[in-house]
Amino acid sequence: MHRALITGGTAGIGAAFARAFAARGASLVLVARDASRLDETAAQLRREYGVEVETLIADLADRAAQQRVADRLEAATEPVDVLVNNAGFSVRASLLEEDISAHDLGFEVMIRAVLKLGGAAGRGMRERGRGWIINVGSVSALVTQNNYSAIKAWVGNYSESLGVQLAGTGVQVTALMPGWVRTEFHDRAGIKGSSIPGVLWLDADRLVEECLRDVARGKPVSIPSLRWKGIAGVLRTTPRGIVARLSALLSHRRSREK
Repeated sequence: MHRALITGGTAGIGAAFARAFAARGASLVLVARDASRLDETAAQLRREYGVEVETLIADLADRAAQQRVADRLEAATEPVDVLVNNAGFSVRASLLEEDISAHDLGFEVMIRAVLKLGGAAGRGMRERGRGWIINVGSVSALVTQNNYSAIKAWVGNYSESLGVQLAGTGVQVTALMPGWVRTEFHDRAGIKGSSIPGVLWLDADRLVEECLRDVARGKPVSIPSLRWKGIAGVLRTTPRGIVARLSALLSHRRSREK
């Protein structure tokens, strides 16, 4: 039976992954900062699905916490064979601000932690000859709005690079690139989303099911829904100057929602 470790596993896409794996009978290791919410989520999953749920309280902005999670990923006892690098948040601070603390936080959680945990999982899984790593990116990686876009562009490139290094080892890496998803992510970031057409919103549970189907097919990149596949395809083939103008328009509309 599989064991999946999910960062940010108590809310949004992470919680949807937890439900999806629990429904398949997999054991879980949930990683999050909020101890009470972690305990509540774990209890609910145990009650509804009858699966084993281990919890790790860890703020991935802290390097000692990153190391604790990495150690769990490399542990030989009750090994983890699925990693979902999901923890993240919006970074809306201007690239021109003198105070870069918000950017530093984004780098720690969504770049360094992803790198640290991906490497630890890759080593442990390679030794056992099988495993799956899912790194949650975003279609926003294809535009140039802010540092969140830049961070998610790194996640996508990193995932494919890690997949190349693990080729032939039995370990598969998939980058999940969702569009807008109805979760508390936008509320926490202060993004109302009123300018986003309803048809572009995705359901977290359906998104995860599509991602897991792509993982089963061995795809290095998963973009759930035909509409977002089409949008991503257009963005990838559009001249960068036009993408920059589109990004400016999106940023302007987003700023009006505050």
